[in-house]
Amino acid sequence: MINRHFSTPVLVAFAMLFCTLSFAQKKNADYKIHLIKTSETFTIDGKGDEATWQKAEAAKDFFMVLPMDDRKATQPSEVKMAYDDKQLYLLATFFKTPGNTYVVESLRRDFSFGGNDNFLLFMDPFNNQTTGFSFGANAYGAQWDGTMSNGGSIDLNWDSKWVSEVQSYEDKWVVEMAIPFKSIRYEKDVTEWGVNFSRLDLSTNEKSSWTPIPRQFPTASLAYTGTMVWDNPPPEQGLNYSLIPYVLGTVGNSTIDGISYDDEFKVGGDLKLGLTSSLNLDLTINPDFSQVEADRQVANLTRFELFFPERRQFFLENADLFASFGYDEIRPFFSRRIGLGVPIIAGARVSGNLNRNLRLGLMDMQTEKMDETGLPSQNFAVLSLQQKVFSRSNIGLMFVNKESLDYEAMADSLKTEYTKFNRNLGLEYNLASADNKYNGKVFMLKSFGPDSSYNGLAQGAHLEYSSRNWNWRVQQEYISQNFTSEVGFVPRNNYIKLEGSVGYLFLPASDKVVSHGPQYTGFYYFDPSMNSTDYVSILGYAVNFLDRSSLGVDVFNEYVQLLAPFDPTNTGKEELAAGTQHHWNGAYISYNSRPKSLFTYNMTTRLGRYFSGGYRTNINAELGYRFQPYVSLGARLSYNNLDLPDPWYTTDFWLVGTEADITFTNKLFWNTLFQYNEQSNNFGINSRLQWRYAPASDLFLVFNNNEQLSPLEGNLWSLTLKFTYWFNR
Repeated sequence: MINRHFSTPVLVAFAMLFCTLSFAQKKNADYKIHLIKTSETFTIDGKGDEATWQKAEAAKDFFMVLPMDDRKATQPSEVKMAYDDKQLYLLATFFKTPGNTYVVESLRRDFSFGGNDNFLLFMDPFNNQTTGFSFGANAYGAQWDGTMSNGGSIDLNWDSKWVSEVQSYEDKWVVEMAIPFKSIRYEKDVTEWGVNFSRLDLSTNEKSSWTPIPRQFPTASLAYTGTMVWDNPPPEQGLNYSLIPYVLGTVGNSTIDGISYDDEFKVGGDLKLGLTSSLNLDLTINPDFSQVEADRQVANLTRFELFFPERRQFFLENADLFASFGYDEIRPFFSRRIGLGVPIIAGARVSGNLNRNLRLGLMDMQTEKMDETGLPSQNFAVLSLQQKVFSRSNIGLMFVNKESLDYEAMADSLKTEYTKFNRNLGLEYNLASADNKYNGKVFMLKSFGPDSSYNGLAQGAHLEYSSRNWNWRVQQEYISQNFTSEVGFVPRNNYIKLEGSVGYLFLPASDKVVSHGPQYTGFYYFDPSMNSTDYVSILGYAVNFLDRSSLGVDVFNEYVQLLAPFDPTNTGKEELAAGTQHHWNGAYISYNSRPKSLFTYNMTTRLGRYFSGGYRTNINAELGYRFQPYVSLGARLSYNNLDLPDPWYTTDFWLVGTEADITFTNKLFWNTLFQYNEQSNNFGINSRLQWRYAPASDLFLVFNNNEQLSPLEGNLWSLTLKFTYWFNR
């Protein structure tokens, strides 16, 4: 009753408002760069001495985005583009004041945007201002590539086959790229794509863009792209397939009780087949993800499960079709539920555009059964459709099905542990106004299972606004007690949530401060009868400096009524009783140093009361030092001190992570991560050597060691050698 009466008016109100905001024309459609076709043979060396570049049209006179968006950039930039039957070419020249030093972290692929002098290309092949591809390089030649979704979000876990080279000089740096048409997806017979070019110059702390973009938005915002005009439609891709086999061998050993480790030799691989120029079929057989970087551990003092992002390549192309439905904590599909700790036999995905306005995602994965635990073989199937409406908005449909095979043959004791099936069906509307100032969402999810205890509803809606000075957001969520999403990420059930924020930014005429201003944020949870169960109100003030450093101070007021017993230390000690109420205040202070320094540091501290009238002191720090461009050293430190009454008394623990990132060239990388977590009594090492001996083809040597510390004891280690090669046509 509460859900129907409470949420229906909210949904109607949001839907009416969304429709009124959805019509308008593209902002920067008149900014055009014309491409010419060439028959010249290119040498990708960063020199740009081909005759084609002498007659190609240049995109120049970039606009400043930061620190202020009301003028042209002071550091000149120039970009030219051309193409032939197989590849798209780009030559970009970035002039700088002689004497200003280049700033780069390392030669590692997919560098952090804010820590490097860099250039980024954003392409919107369907001109839908929603999806696309990004390619780029930093001033010493490290590459960047990713897929774009939701109007400007970039997933750097995606990897494709292309080449680039950079030449650096005293007064400029030059990047040259060749991107095969087979490496991207686009609509045939279309002569206009969305495009933009972005530059970050840390010597002047200046971010610039070919087209004008308001300073509150990233330069990746596809709402503000210009137009790339082809003299003829891009060539049809024809037969387009890639075969990516792998061979690996692993040795290892375990002395941890209940965990065994066997040496293994594995062969498998992926097949990518272009069904059309914009729709791709991915197949995988006996996949292995041993080369994937280790998760960064975090101290967990929450009552709920923590989220860790997907890093496995197979799940990443067009990942937004599967992963962006719902909210961060109401996800009907979370790909990490598949194949972690359970071998995947095979899988298939069809994803991409059926036409300019309709996108399709279809996935089917099959896992093996686990005799030692009784886990049955399971099938995971996902269908996602996304239809563009109005200027940049879309309507989405998602269906997720998890099915246990041979379920009837299982023992009755296992049937109570593993469900026969779990299904989610959802519909959502995503608003994105033409100028990107308004964004929002309305969605509804229904879960299904073997009986009524699995059948429930989840629903949410939000609307946000962002201008140069003002920003605000209102959001509402509801999840019923029986809503079940076994393939999703839903850490909490049976609540109504109201959320809101509002902030204002002052833009002073100062040679040190770029902006400053207050922000209020509130999260309020209720049970289905609208009784308050927990809330947090945060009032803060932030200052952003011209050198890109920042300072923030927040004070907060928090209330928690425990819905289940909870150990406030999360270390296995005694639990507070369900129903007990706790209320406290505290403060956060944070500072981020300027990224152009060789030594960088980011620090956050939390001071204040905690459960049962206790105190919590938390200090987090990230330290970094680089010997550019070859070595980047980093450390992450987290210290928690919990001063609580009997029976917990004082509990303190450290989490320490140190990382050495050595990039011998932009094709040979060695990364070693050490992590010590005192809360879970664990010490881990992940050391990963990667040689990209050919485009998108790698040799990996990976060492993992996991040590359980007293009172739990044991060790698990493994050494893996993996070889992959990308064949394509």
